Amino acid sequence: MKYNRFCQGLLNVLVVLISCTYSVAQSINLKQAVILVSPSVPSPMRETAPRMLSEEIAKRTGIQLAKSAGWPKNNITRIALVLASDNELEGVQIPASATTDRPEQKPEGFRVVSEQAPTGTTLWVIGADSRGILFGTGWLLRNLLMDRKQLTLAGPVNVALSPAYPIRGHQLGYRNTANSYDAWTVAQFDQYIRDLAIFGTNAIEGIPFHEDEKPSVHFKIPAAEMRVKMSEICQAYDLDYWVWTPATFELTDASKRQAELAMHETFYKACPRLDHIFFPGGDPGDNHPKDVMPFLKDLHDRLVKYHPKAKVWISLQGFNVEQIDYFYDYLAQQKPDWLAGVVYGPGSPSLSETRYRLPEQYQLRQYPDITHTVRCEFPVERWDQAYALTLGREASNPRPYFYARVQDAMAPFTDGFVSYSDGCHDDVNKVVWSMHALDASMPVHQILKEYGRFFMSPQLDESVANGIEALEQNWNGPLAQNGGVEATVNFWKSLETANPILATNWRWQLLLLRAYYDTYTRRRLLYEQNLEAQANTLLVQKADKEPDKAMQQALELLNRADSQPTAPELRAKIERLCADLYTSIGLQTSVPKYKAKGYERGSLLDFVDYPLNNRWWLADEFEKVRGLKSPDEKAKRLIEIGTWETPGTGSYYDDVSSVSKGPRVKTISDDATDIAWWKDGFSRARLSSQTFQRSPSLDYANLDPGAHYIIRVVGFGEALLRVDGKRLSPVKYNREADAVKEWIVPLADTQDGRISVTFDEPEESHLNWRQNSRISDIWLLKETVNK
Repeated sequence: MKYNRFCQGLLNVLVVLISCTYSVAQSINLKQAVILVSPSVPSPMRETAPRMLSEEIAKRTGIQLAKSAGWPKNNITRIALVLASDNELEGVQIPASATTDRPEQKPEGFRVVSEQAPTGTTLWVIGADSRGILFGTGWLLRNLLMDRKQLTLAGPVNVALSPAYPIRGHQLGYRNTANSYDAWTVAQFDQYIRDLAIFGTNAIEGIPFHEDEKPSVHFKIPAAEMRVKMSEICQAYDLDYWVWTPATFELTDASKRQAELAMHETFYKACPRLDHIFFPGGDPGDNHPKDVMPFLKDLHDRLVKYHPKAKVWISLQGFNVEQIDYFYDYLAQQKPDWLAGVVYGPGSPSLSETRYRLPEQYQLRQYPDITHTVRCEFPVERWDQAYALTLGREASNPRPYFYARVQDAMAPFTDGFVSYSDGCHDDVNKVVWSMHALDASMPVHQILKEYGRFFMSPQLDESVANGIEALEQNWNGPLAQNGGVEATVNFWKSLETANPILATNWRWQLLLLRAYYDTYTRRRLLYEQNLEAQANTLLVQKADKEPDKAMQQALELLNRADSQPTAPELRAKIERLCADLYTSIGLQTSVPKYKAKGYERGSLLDFVDYPLNNRWWLADEFEKVRGLKSPDEKAKRLIEIGTWETPGTGSYYDDVSSVSKGPRVKTISDDATDIAWWKDGFSRARLSSQTFQRSPSLDYANLDPGAHYIIRVVGFGEALLRVDGKRLSPVKYNREADAVKEWIVPLADTQDGRISVTFDEPEESHLNWRQNSRISDIWLLKETVNK
């Protein structure tokens, strides 16, 4: 038996040794490789691709690959960049494709194949065209194992790919609104655009002029100069250069219209490359398409003087039904060949309707908002209010699996996308969108591994992928119940400790910031909510006897959140990471400290200590209570406050749109306008009043058939209530903010022990959404029937 176990163990060791030897033998060593480029590769890609390849390798390995003018005669490894139309390079036959579909012959397609010969190994990058060379080189960079003085590729290699969608771009607006782009140098834009190209991006959209924008204090060069520099960068990488150009004035104003045309033409003339003009129909702007379409035709006439193949696009954002019909009638009658297509974005008619109504000769491009988390096109569904109040709209927001699902659902209607982005905080999302449109079959986890491998370290590809996935899970469900947040920060802490060399890597810093911020917010939430629970208990117990003393003691308890804060070490770490990100990539996480444009523009440092209990509201309410005339009035109000969320046995309370305190609420607001933004985010209102819906739906079960019930609602404006589908008349109805409305539930409706409560949505299309009715708190209060 012992002998058999020894033999088996020896056999296992031999298998491992053989496997390791085989693995090493299969690796292609590129440390001494030379780069060859076919003369048929057009400029500037003939220069850009080998420079990009050699520079990115040198940064990570210290190895300087030489570019060879001719085919080396000695036994040496070669990286050859050639076109699929080439038959040979320096007399050496290019390997034939092993597949019949030949992706490397389709637009932007490529094949990377290794070939072993007596004269050495050749790694062929075969592109269908200039961009095929670019994306083939990008594939190589994403898959190389690059470490100090080491450069290998797992082989043998034979990979072929052509893009799933022809438009794969991102908006990088050098403007005051951005939370980081406005602080970048030309070199930083060049590097970032290169990074995006390596991950499959083929288009960049700029914002050349916007009359409502003031120059940013962070500008390194004037905006007029940077917009041309971005065109030069796109020309070097053979990327389409788009520009987003609204008209925020009345196009019927002849003098302003002429001035706008002249400004556009000056810009067109200055750009070495310009491919597409995107005009957002009504976001911003308020012009009828009968004025817009002739204006766009005039723009196109000037555009083609300098860029003959360039086209114009329009979105129908903000158009009403009559304007939309006018636009499609115009296409049917005029059939403008200068219009490339329609852009679908937030506020547009539905994607399916747009695709159905748009004539086949016009393309359809998506304009997805991948930069925001709340009050946006793709809000984080059922996002915990603690995150919404602190992280806000533009935090580091990797949502790889969510956006892959969105893309899978929407992309088949389109020819691709150019995303809306206002900063580097959505970097992971950009990569996922680009890669998913380049190769729709690539698993999200593999995309994240390549992200970690290229931007961090080959040894960390799996860990970075797992860590990003964990950050996405941090935002699922009630934060207080999500113990995974602590596991996530411990995982990132261990990576941080083990990899100090990455301390200055801005992408690394962004991911660390999220891990620490999420954890700090969770610990504060647990601590501060517990303080409030203690304060509420104290109010109920002492309101009748010593109301003034009860308020004083309750505030002392609540304010421990400030005087005795939890997790100060995490707070300090967040502060340091924000400083590091401002230094490394210009990310502005604070208005006073880093001169962010506004508090809604990524200023998460300014909200890191925003109260996660109601201490601000309670302090204000207590001032009102002190002004009441009698002790009985004071006691009554304090008991109402103390039992706000705990109405007693058999009664129910729901904080509408709160994932943690609205268990009976069945509806969500798909645009996340249910999260308030009042007083620049520093509202002192009760937290529950800052989450709301216009027409929520709730289900109640296990009701007592022998009890009367009252429905109480707090909110603003109208509340058109139905119970089991029947409209009820209120017994109390106050439309003022945070005032009470009440209805008596008919006894017959509760005899089966359950009711469904719904609210009709009031007709308020004439109002700005911020003035719409809202429902924030709902109670079902039990009153025992005397028998």
